[in-house]
Amino acid sequence: MKRLPILVLLLWLCAMFYIGIFLFVGGFLLVRLEVNRTSTCGDVLLPGDQQGDFCQGQPRFRKAVVLIIDALKIDFARFDPANKEPRPFENKLPVLEEVTSSKPSHARLFPFRADPPTTTMQRIKGFTTGSLPTFIDVGNNFASSAILEDNLVHQLAEVGKRVVFMGDDTWESLFPKKFHRSLPFPSFNVKDLHTVDNGILQHLYNIMVSDDWDVLVAHFLGVDHCGHRFGPDHPAMADKLTQMDGVIRSVLDRLQNDTLLVVMGDHGMTDTGDHGGESQKETDAAIFLYSPSPLFPASPSESDPEVVPQTDLVPTLALLLGIPIPYSSVGQVLLPLFPAESQTGGAPAGLSQAEALWINAKQVNRFLETYSRMAKDIPLESLSQLQADFSRLSSNYLSTVKEGRSPTPELVASLQGYLTSVRDTCRATWAHFNPAKMAAGIAVLACACVLCYVLSEMSSVLVRESGLLRVPLVAATVVGVCVAASQLFTQGYAEGSWCLAAAALSSEVLVLWRAQQARKTTAAEGGEVSPRRGWLTLPRFLLTPPLLVLLLRCASLLSDSYVIAEGRVVTFLLFSMSLYVPFHLNWDGLLLPPVHDPLKPAGLLPSPVLSPLAVRRESSTFLACLGVLVGSLYLSLFFHGCREEQGSCQPSPFLSPLSRVQDSRLKNLHYILSLASLGAWTYLLRRWLRHYGNLNSPGGTVFTARWILPLLSVCLGLHWAVAATPEDSFRNLAELISLGQRALPRVAFSLLGVGLALLWLDPLTVFIKSRAATPVRGPVSLPPPRYRASTGISTQAELHHLIPQLYQRMRRSLEDGEPARVPEGGDRPAVEAYGLGTVYSAPVVLLCGLLGLGLLLLHPEGMSLSFLLLLLEMGALLQIHASSTTLNALQGSHSGGFSVPWTPVMLWSLAATQFFHATGHLPTFPSIQWAAAFVGFPGGHTGTILPASLVTLNTFSSHILFAGTHPFTVLYSKNSNVFRLIDIVVNVAIIISLLTLFQSMRNTVPHFNTDNLLS
Repeated sequence: MKRLPILVLLLWLCAMFYIGIFLFVGGFLLVRLEVNRTSTCGDVLLPGDQQGDFCQGQPRFRKAVVLIIDALKIDFARFDPANKEPRPFENKLPVLEEVTSSKPSHARLFPFRADPPTTTMQRIKGFTTGSLPTFIDVGNNFASSAILEDNLVHQLAEVGKRVVFMGDDTWESLFPKKFHRSLPFPSFNVKDLHTVDNGILQHLYNIMVSDDWDVLVAHFLGVDHCGHRFGPDHPAMADKLTQMDGVIRSVLDRLQNDTLLVVMGDHGMTDTGDHGGESQKETDAAIFLYSPSPLFPASPSESDPEVVPQTDLVPTLALLLGIPIPYSSVGQVLLPLFPAESQTGGAPAGLSQAEALWINAKQVNRFLETYSRMAKDIPLESLSQLQADFSRLSSNYLSTVKEGRSPTPELVASLQGYLTSVRDTCRATWAHFNPAKMAAGIAVLACACVLCYVLSEMSSVLVRESGLLRVPLVAATVVGVCVAASQLFTQGYAEGSWCLAAAALSSEVLVLWRAQQARKTTAAEGGEVSPRRGWLTLPRFLLTPPLLVLLLRCASLLSDSYVIAEGRVVTFLLFSMSLYVPFHLNWDGLLLPPVHDPLKPAGLLPSPVLSPLAVRRESSTFLACLGVLVGSLYLSLFFHGCREEQGSCQPSPFLSPLSRVQDSRLKNLHYILSLASLGAWTYLLRRWLRHYGNLNSPGGTVFTARWILPLLSVCLGLHWAVAATPEDSFRNLAELISLGQRALPRVAFSLLGVGLALLWLDPLTVFIKSRAATPVRGPVSLPPPRYRASTGISTQAELHHLIPQLYQRMRRSLEDGEPARVPEGGDRPAVEAYGLGTVYSAPVVLLCGLLGLGLLLLHPEGMSLSFLLLLLEMGALLQIHASSTTLNALQGSHSGGFSVPWTPVMLWSLAATQFFHATGHLPTFPSIQWAAAFVGFPGGHTGTILPASLVTLNTFSSHILFAGTHPFTVLYSKNSNVFRLIDIVVNVAIIISLLTLFQSMRNTVPHFNTDNLLS
């Protein structure tokens, strides 16, 4: 098989994986169908003779002020007078408690529950349209487009209400040309705590005293940004909440009697200041309602809701302001805001609770009927039951009104129950997955994994095979067309996902069949089928530990409990696999020296490499590296984050940037530890390159290793120092600090780009040096001792590689074949090549170093320790693989130089996932490290491509590093014994030092509990 067919085969395999992921995602991330219809004033028809234009009546409130304090969780709004030592986020909004206690009929404070995902754009959409989001909506948080569904802003503009907005510029993109006046401010820079808030305060009070507005919306962002940057338990949060307390007091003083004040949060935040998920800390915000005129009953009653869903704000505000409820709203009016009896004959100013619920129920039923005609995802049984309930309630209510009787409390409760049932049904429907598509995606992915194994095992057969994909691709096309035709015939349209699934599965099955046919043909022709087992022995092969671990890992993803504990599960599997290697070697008798048989002929005695000393030395090295691996695995658990489901878990203090650390002693310890880890990373990589003679060439790659790598480390260390400087320190140097926050990361990015470019253009690090003439039949020549001493090159390291030995043999062969060029002394000119043994692996080492530092730049400073552990673990895995290969080779059981067993492949893959968690990441939205988007760009971005790329690199840094260095599993050779021993001692010393420092931090940092690391 030539290069092009092999490339096509690899591309086809990649396509199978992408198709499988596409199908799975298509069944997992469902999109709710939007109903692009709008309500009108004529739609709000009251029962009986009360007909007319609803919007022409006198509304309950003529004006409304909506203050949105982003991420105002309910814990921030509550006040506890018994708390004498409040934390920075506690008891900082006393105005809410003062007003609600002194004026109970004018004000109420409720928990305000958001529907996940708890991201700002989805929450704005939720409390303006009244609709429920779907899971995939979170992906649109940074690509806000105009809301097409009916919403409060549109309805206010339609009836001539003047809406003035100021604050988060997300509103401007969601509601273009809908505001009477708009004052947006950039919102994407989470490190900026004051620009948006101060911009609002410059205009808020002046606009309130004017008469050029009907609805005023002000969206403050300082609290949310403070949470992202410092977390809630930080003095900066206390300052922000105190500022918001003053804002609310000033607004209260300027309110008129016909004005409604709404102070609300769009979502909450976790203990680390993040949000986006579904934990109660993220979903429970606060809502405060106030009016100078009486708004509620005299005192809170049992009918008051314990929690107000965010969707309920939409119909409530709509009816209080005298506008139609948006068409797609599934919210329910907040009953305490409406009197029990009608006061003004059904006008908007005096809607009773029953009348408000009736209008609300009619609107929800209309939406339900329209949506069920457009989409078929609501179960027919549930839809029929809801329609029957509405018909019954409608008949009861209309007959009650016609007879002039007041609606009974039972009827009011039934209307509430109907609205709740509709919302619950819609929530369950829009959170429903498509199991068929998910199963099809899993099937395609499973077949692709089997194909990878088959093609790997049968590589010797497939090299001779041409046209492997010709028949499968043609057949896949035919199958896809047939499926599309059958869909067109039966249902009138073709769904591309099923056509793609059928084509992919058929092509995979046919490739398996073609591979088996090729194997039979090769065997019939007398060729070598494979040095390994055939693919028909797959069931037996799946019982081997590496594949059992792989199957267990895949099966764990189908369990919610294992997904929650994925970080520890992967660590356990990696630990188990690493212990399997010595057990397997010991079972085969490869860890012990060979037994000398005195009955063997002298010519069959073991060679010197089979001496007991050689085997013991290799076994000792193997076990020492295994100890380094186990130590790295244990220490990596210090850097795990916590999911919201893990209530007793405490996140690692290293996940917080230095700017959040208040204790100066602890901050200095963090910084010194980070610098030491950064220096160890650079030292270990340069030492490896120097040892193998890869720092002698004058090329660009050596320049990168000698200069760019250390300079990049210096930039990182300086950047961490500048980023950790508090804003209120060194006010005279504020401009210089701001310049450093921009310049240092950008210089580091530039150095990284230059280094990668030089590595791409000139990857060779081999140094050729002419030396003195040597005899024709002399022994294998070595570098001069003085030169080796000056460069640190080990003679054993050069000779223990295959490539230098081949070079020496080729050189002597050339000398033997050219007798005419022999000078008169019998001597011949010769050259020395340094770094030839690592000609392929040295660029990979340098690539690992550059990528590691570049990705570390996007992480908090404390992650430098985790990256150092990653490097140690990577080296330990490679050395374990090399030592086990050597032990096999010493006793004649090695199968091939470029044959990589499945065990190191599995270890490498598990390590990539394990360090995804060991760098503080989790497969949850709140754990996304958004701060990476602003490294080098503290002022924010004008677009979304660059910040999205930076966040992606930060999130998948572990996978990028292990994928970029996976050629090591083939290229890595064993080190010289002295160098190997030194490395083990250095690694063990690093691990012991880290253990000592972590133990001291355990006694210093509050809540840093490591007792349950392995529980």
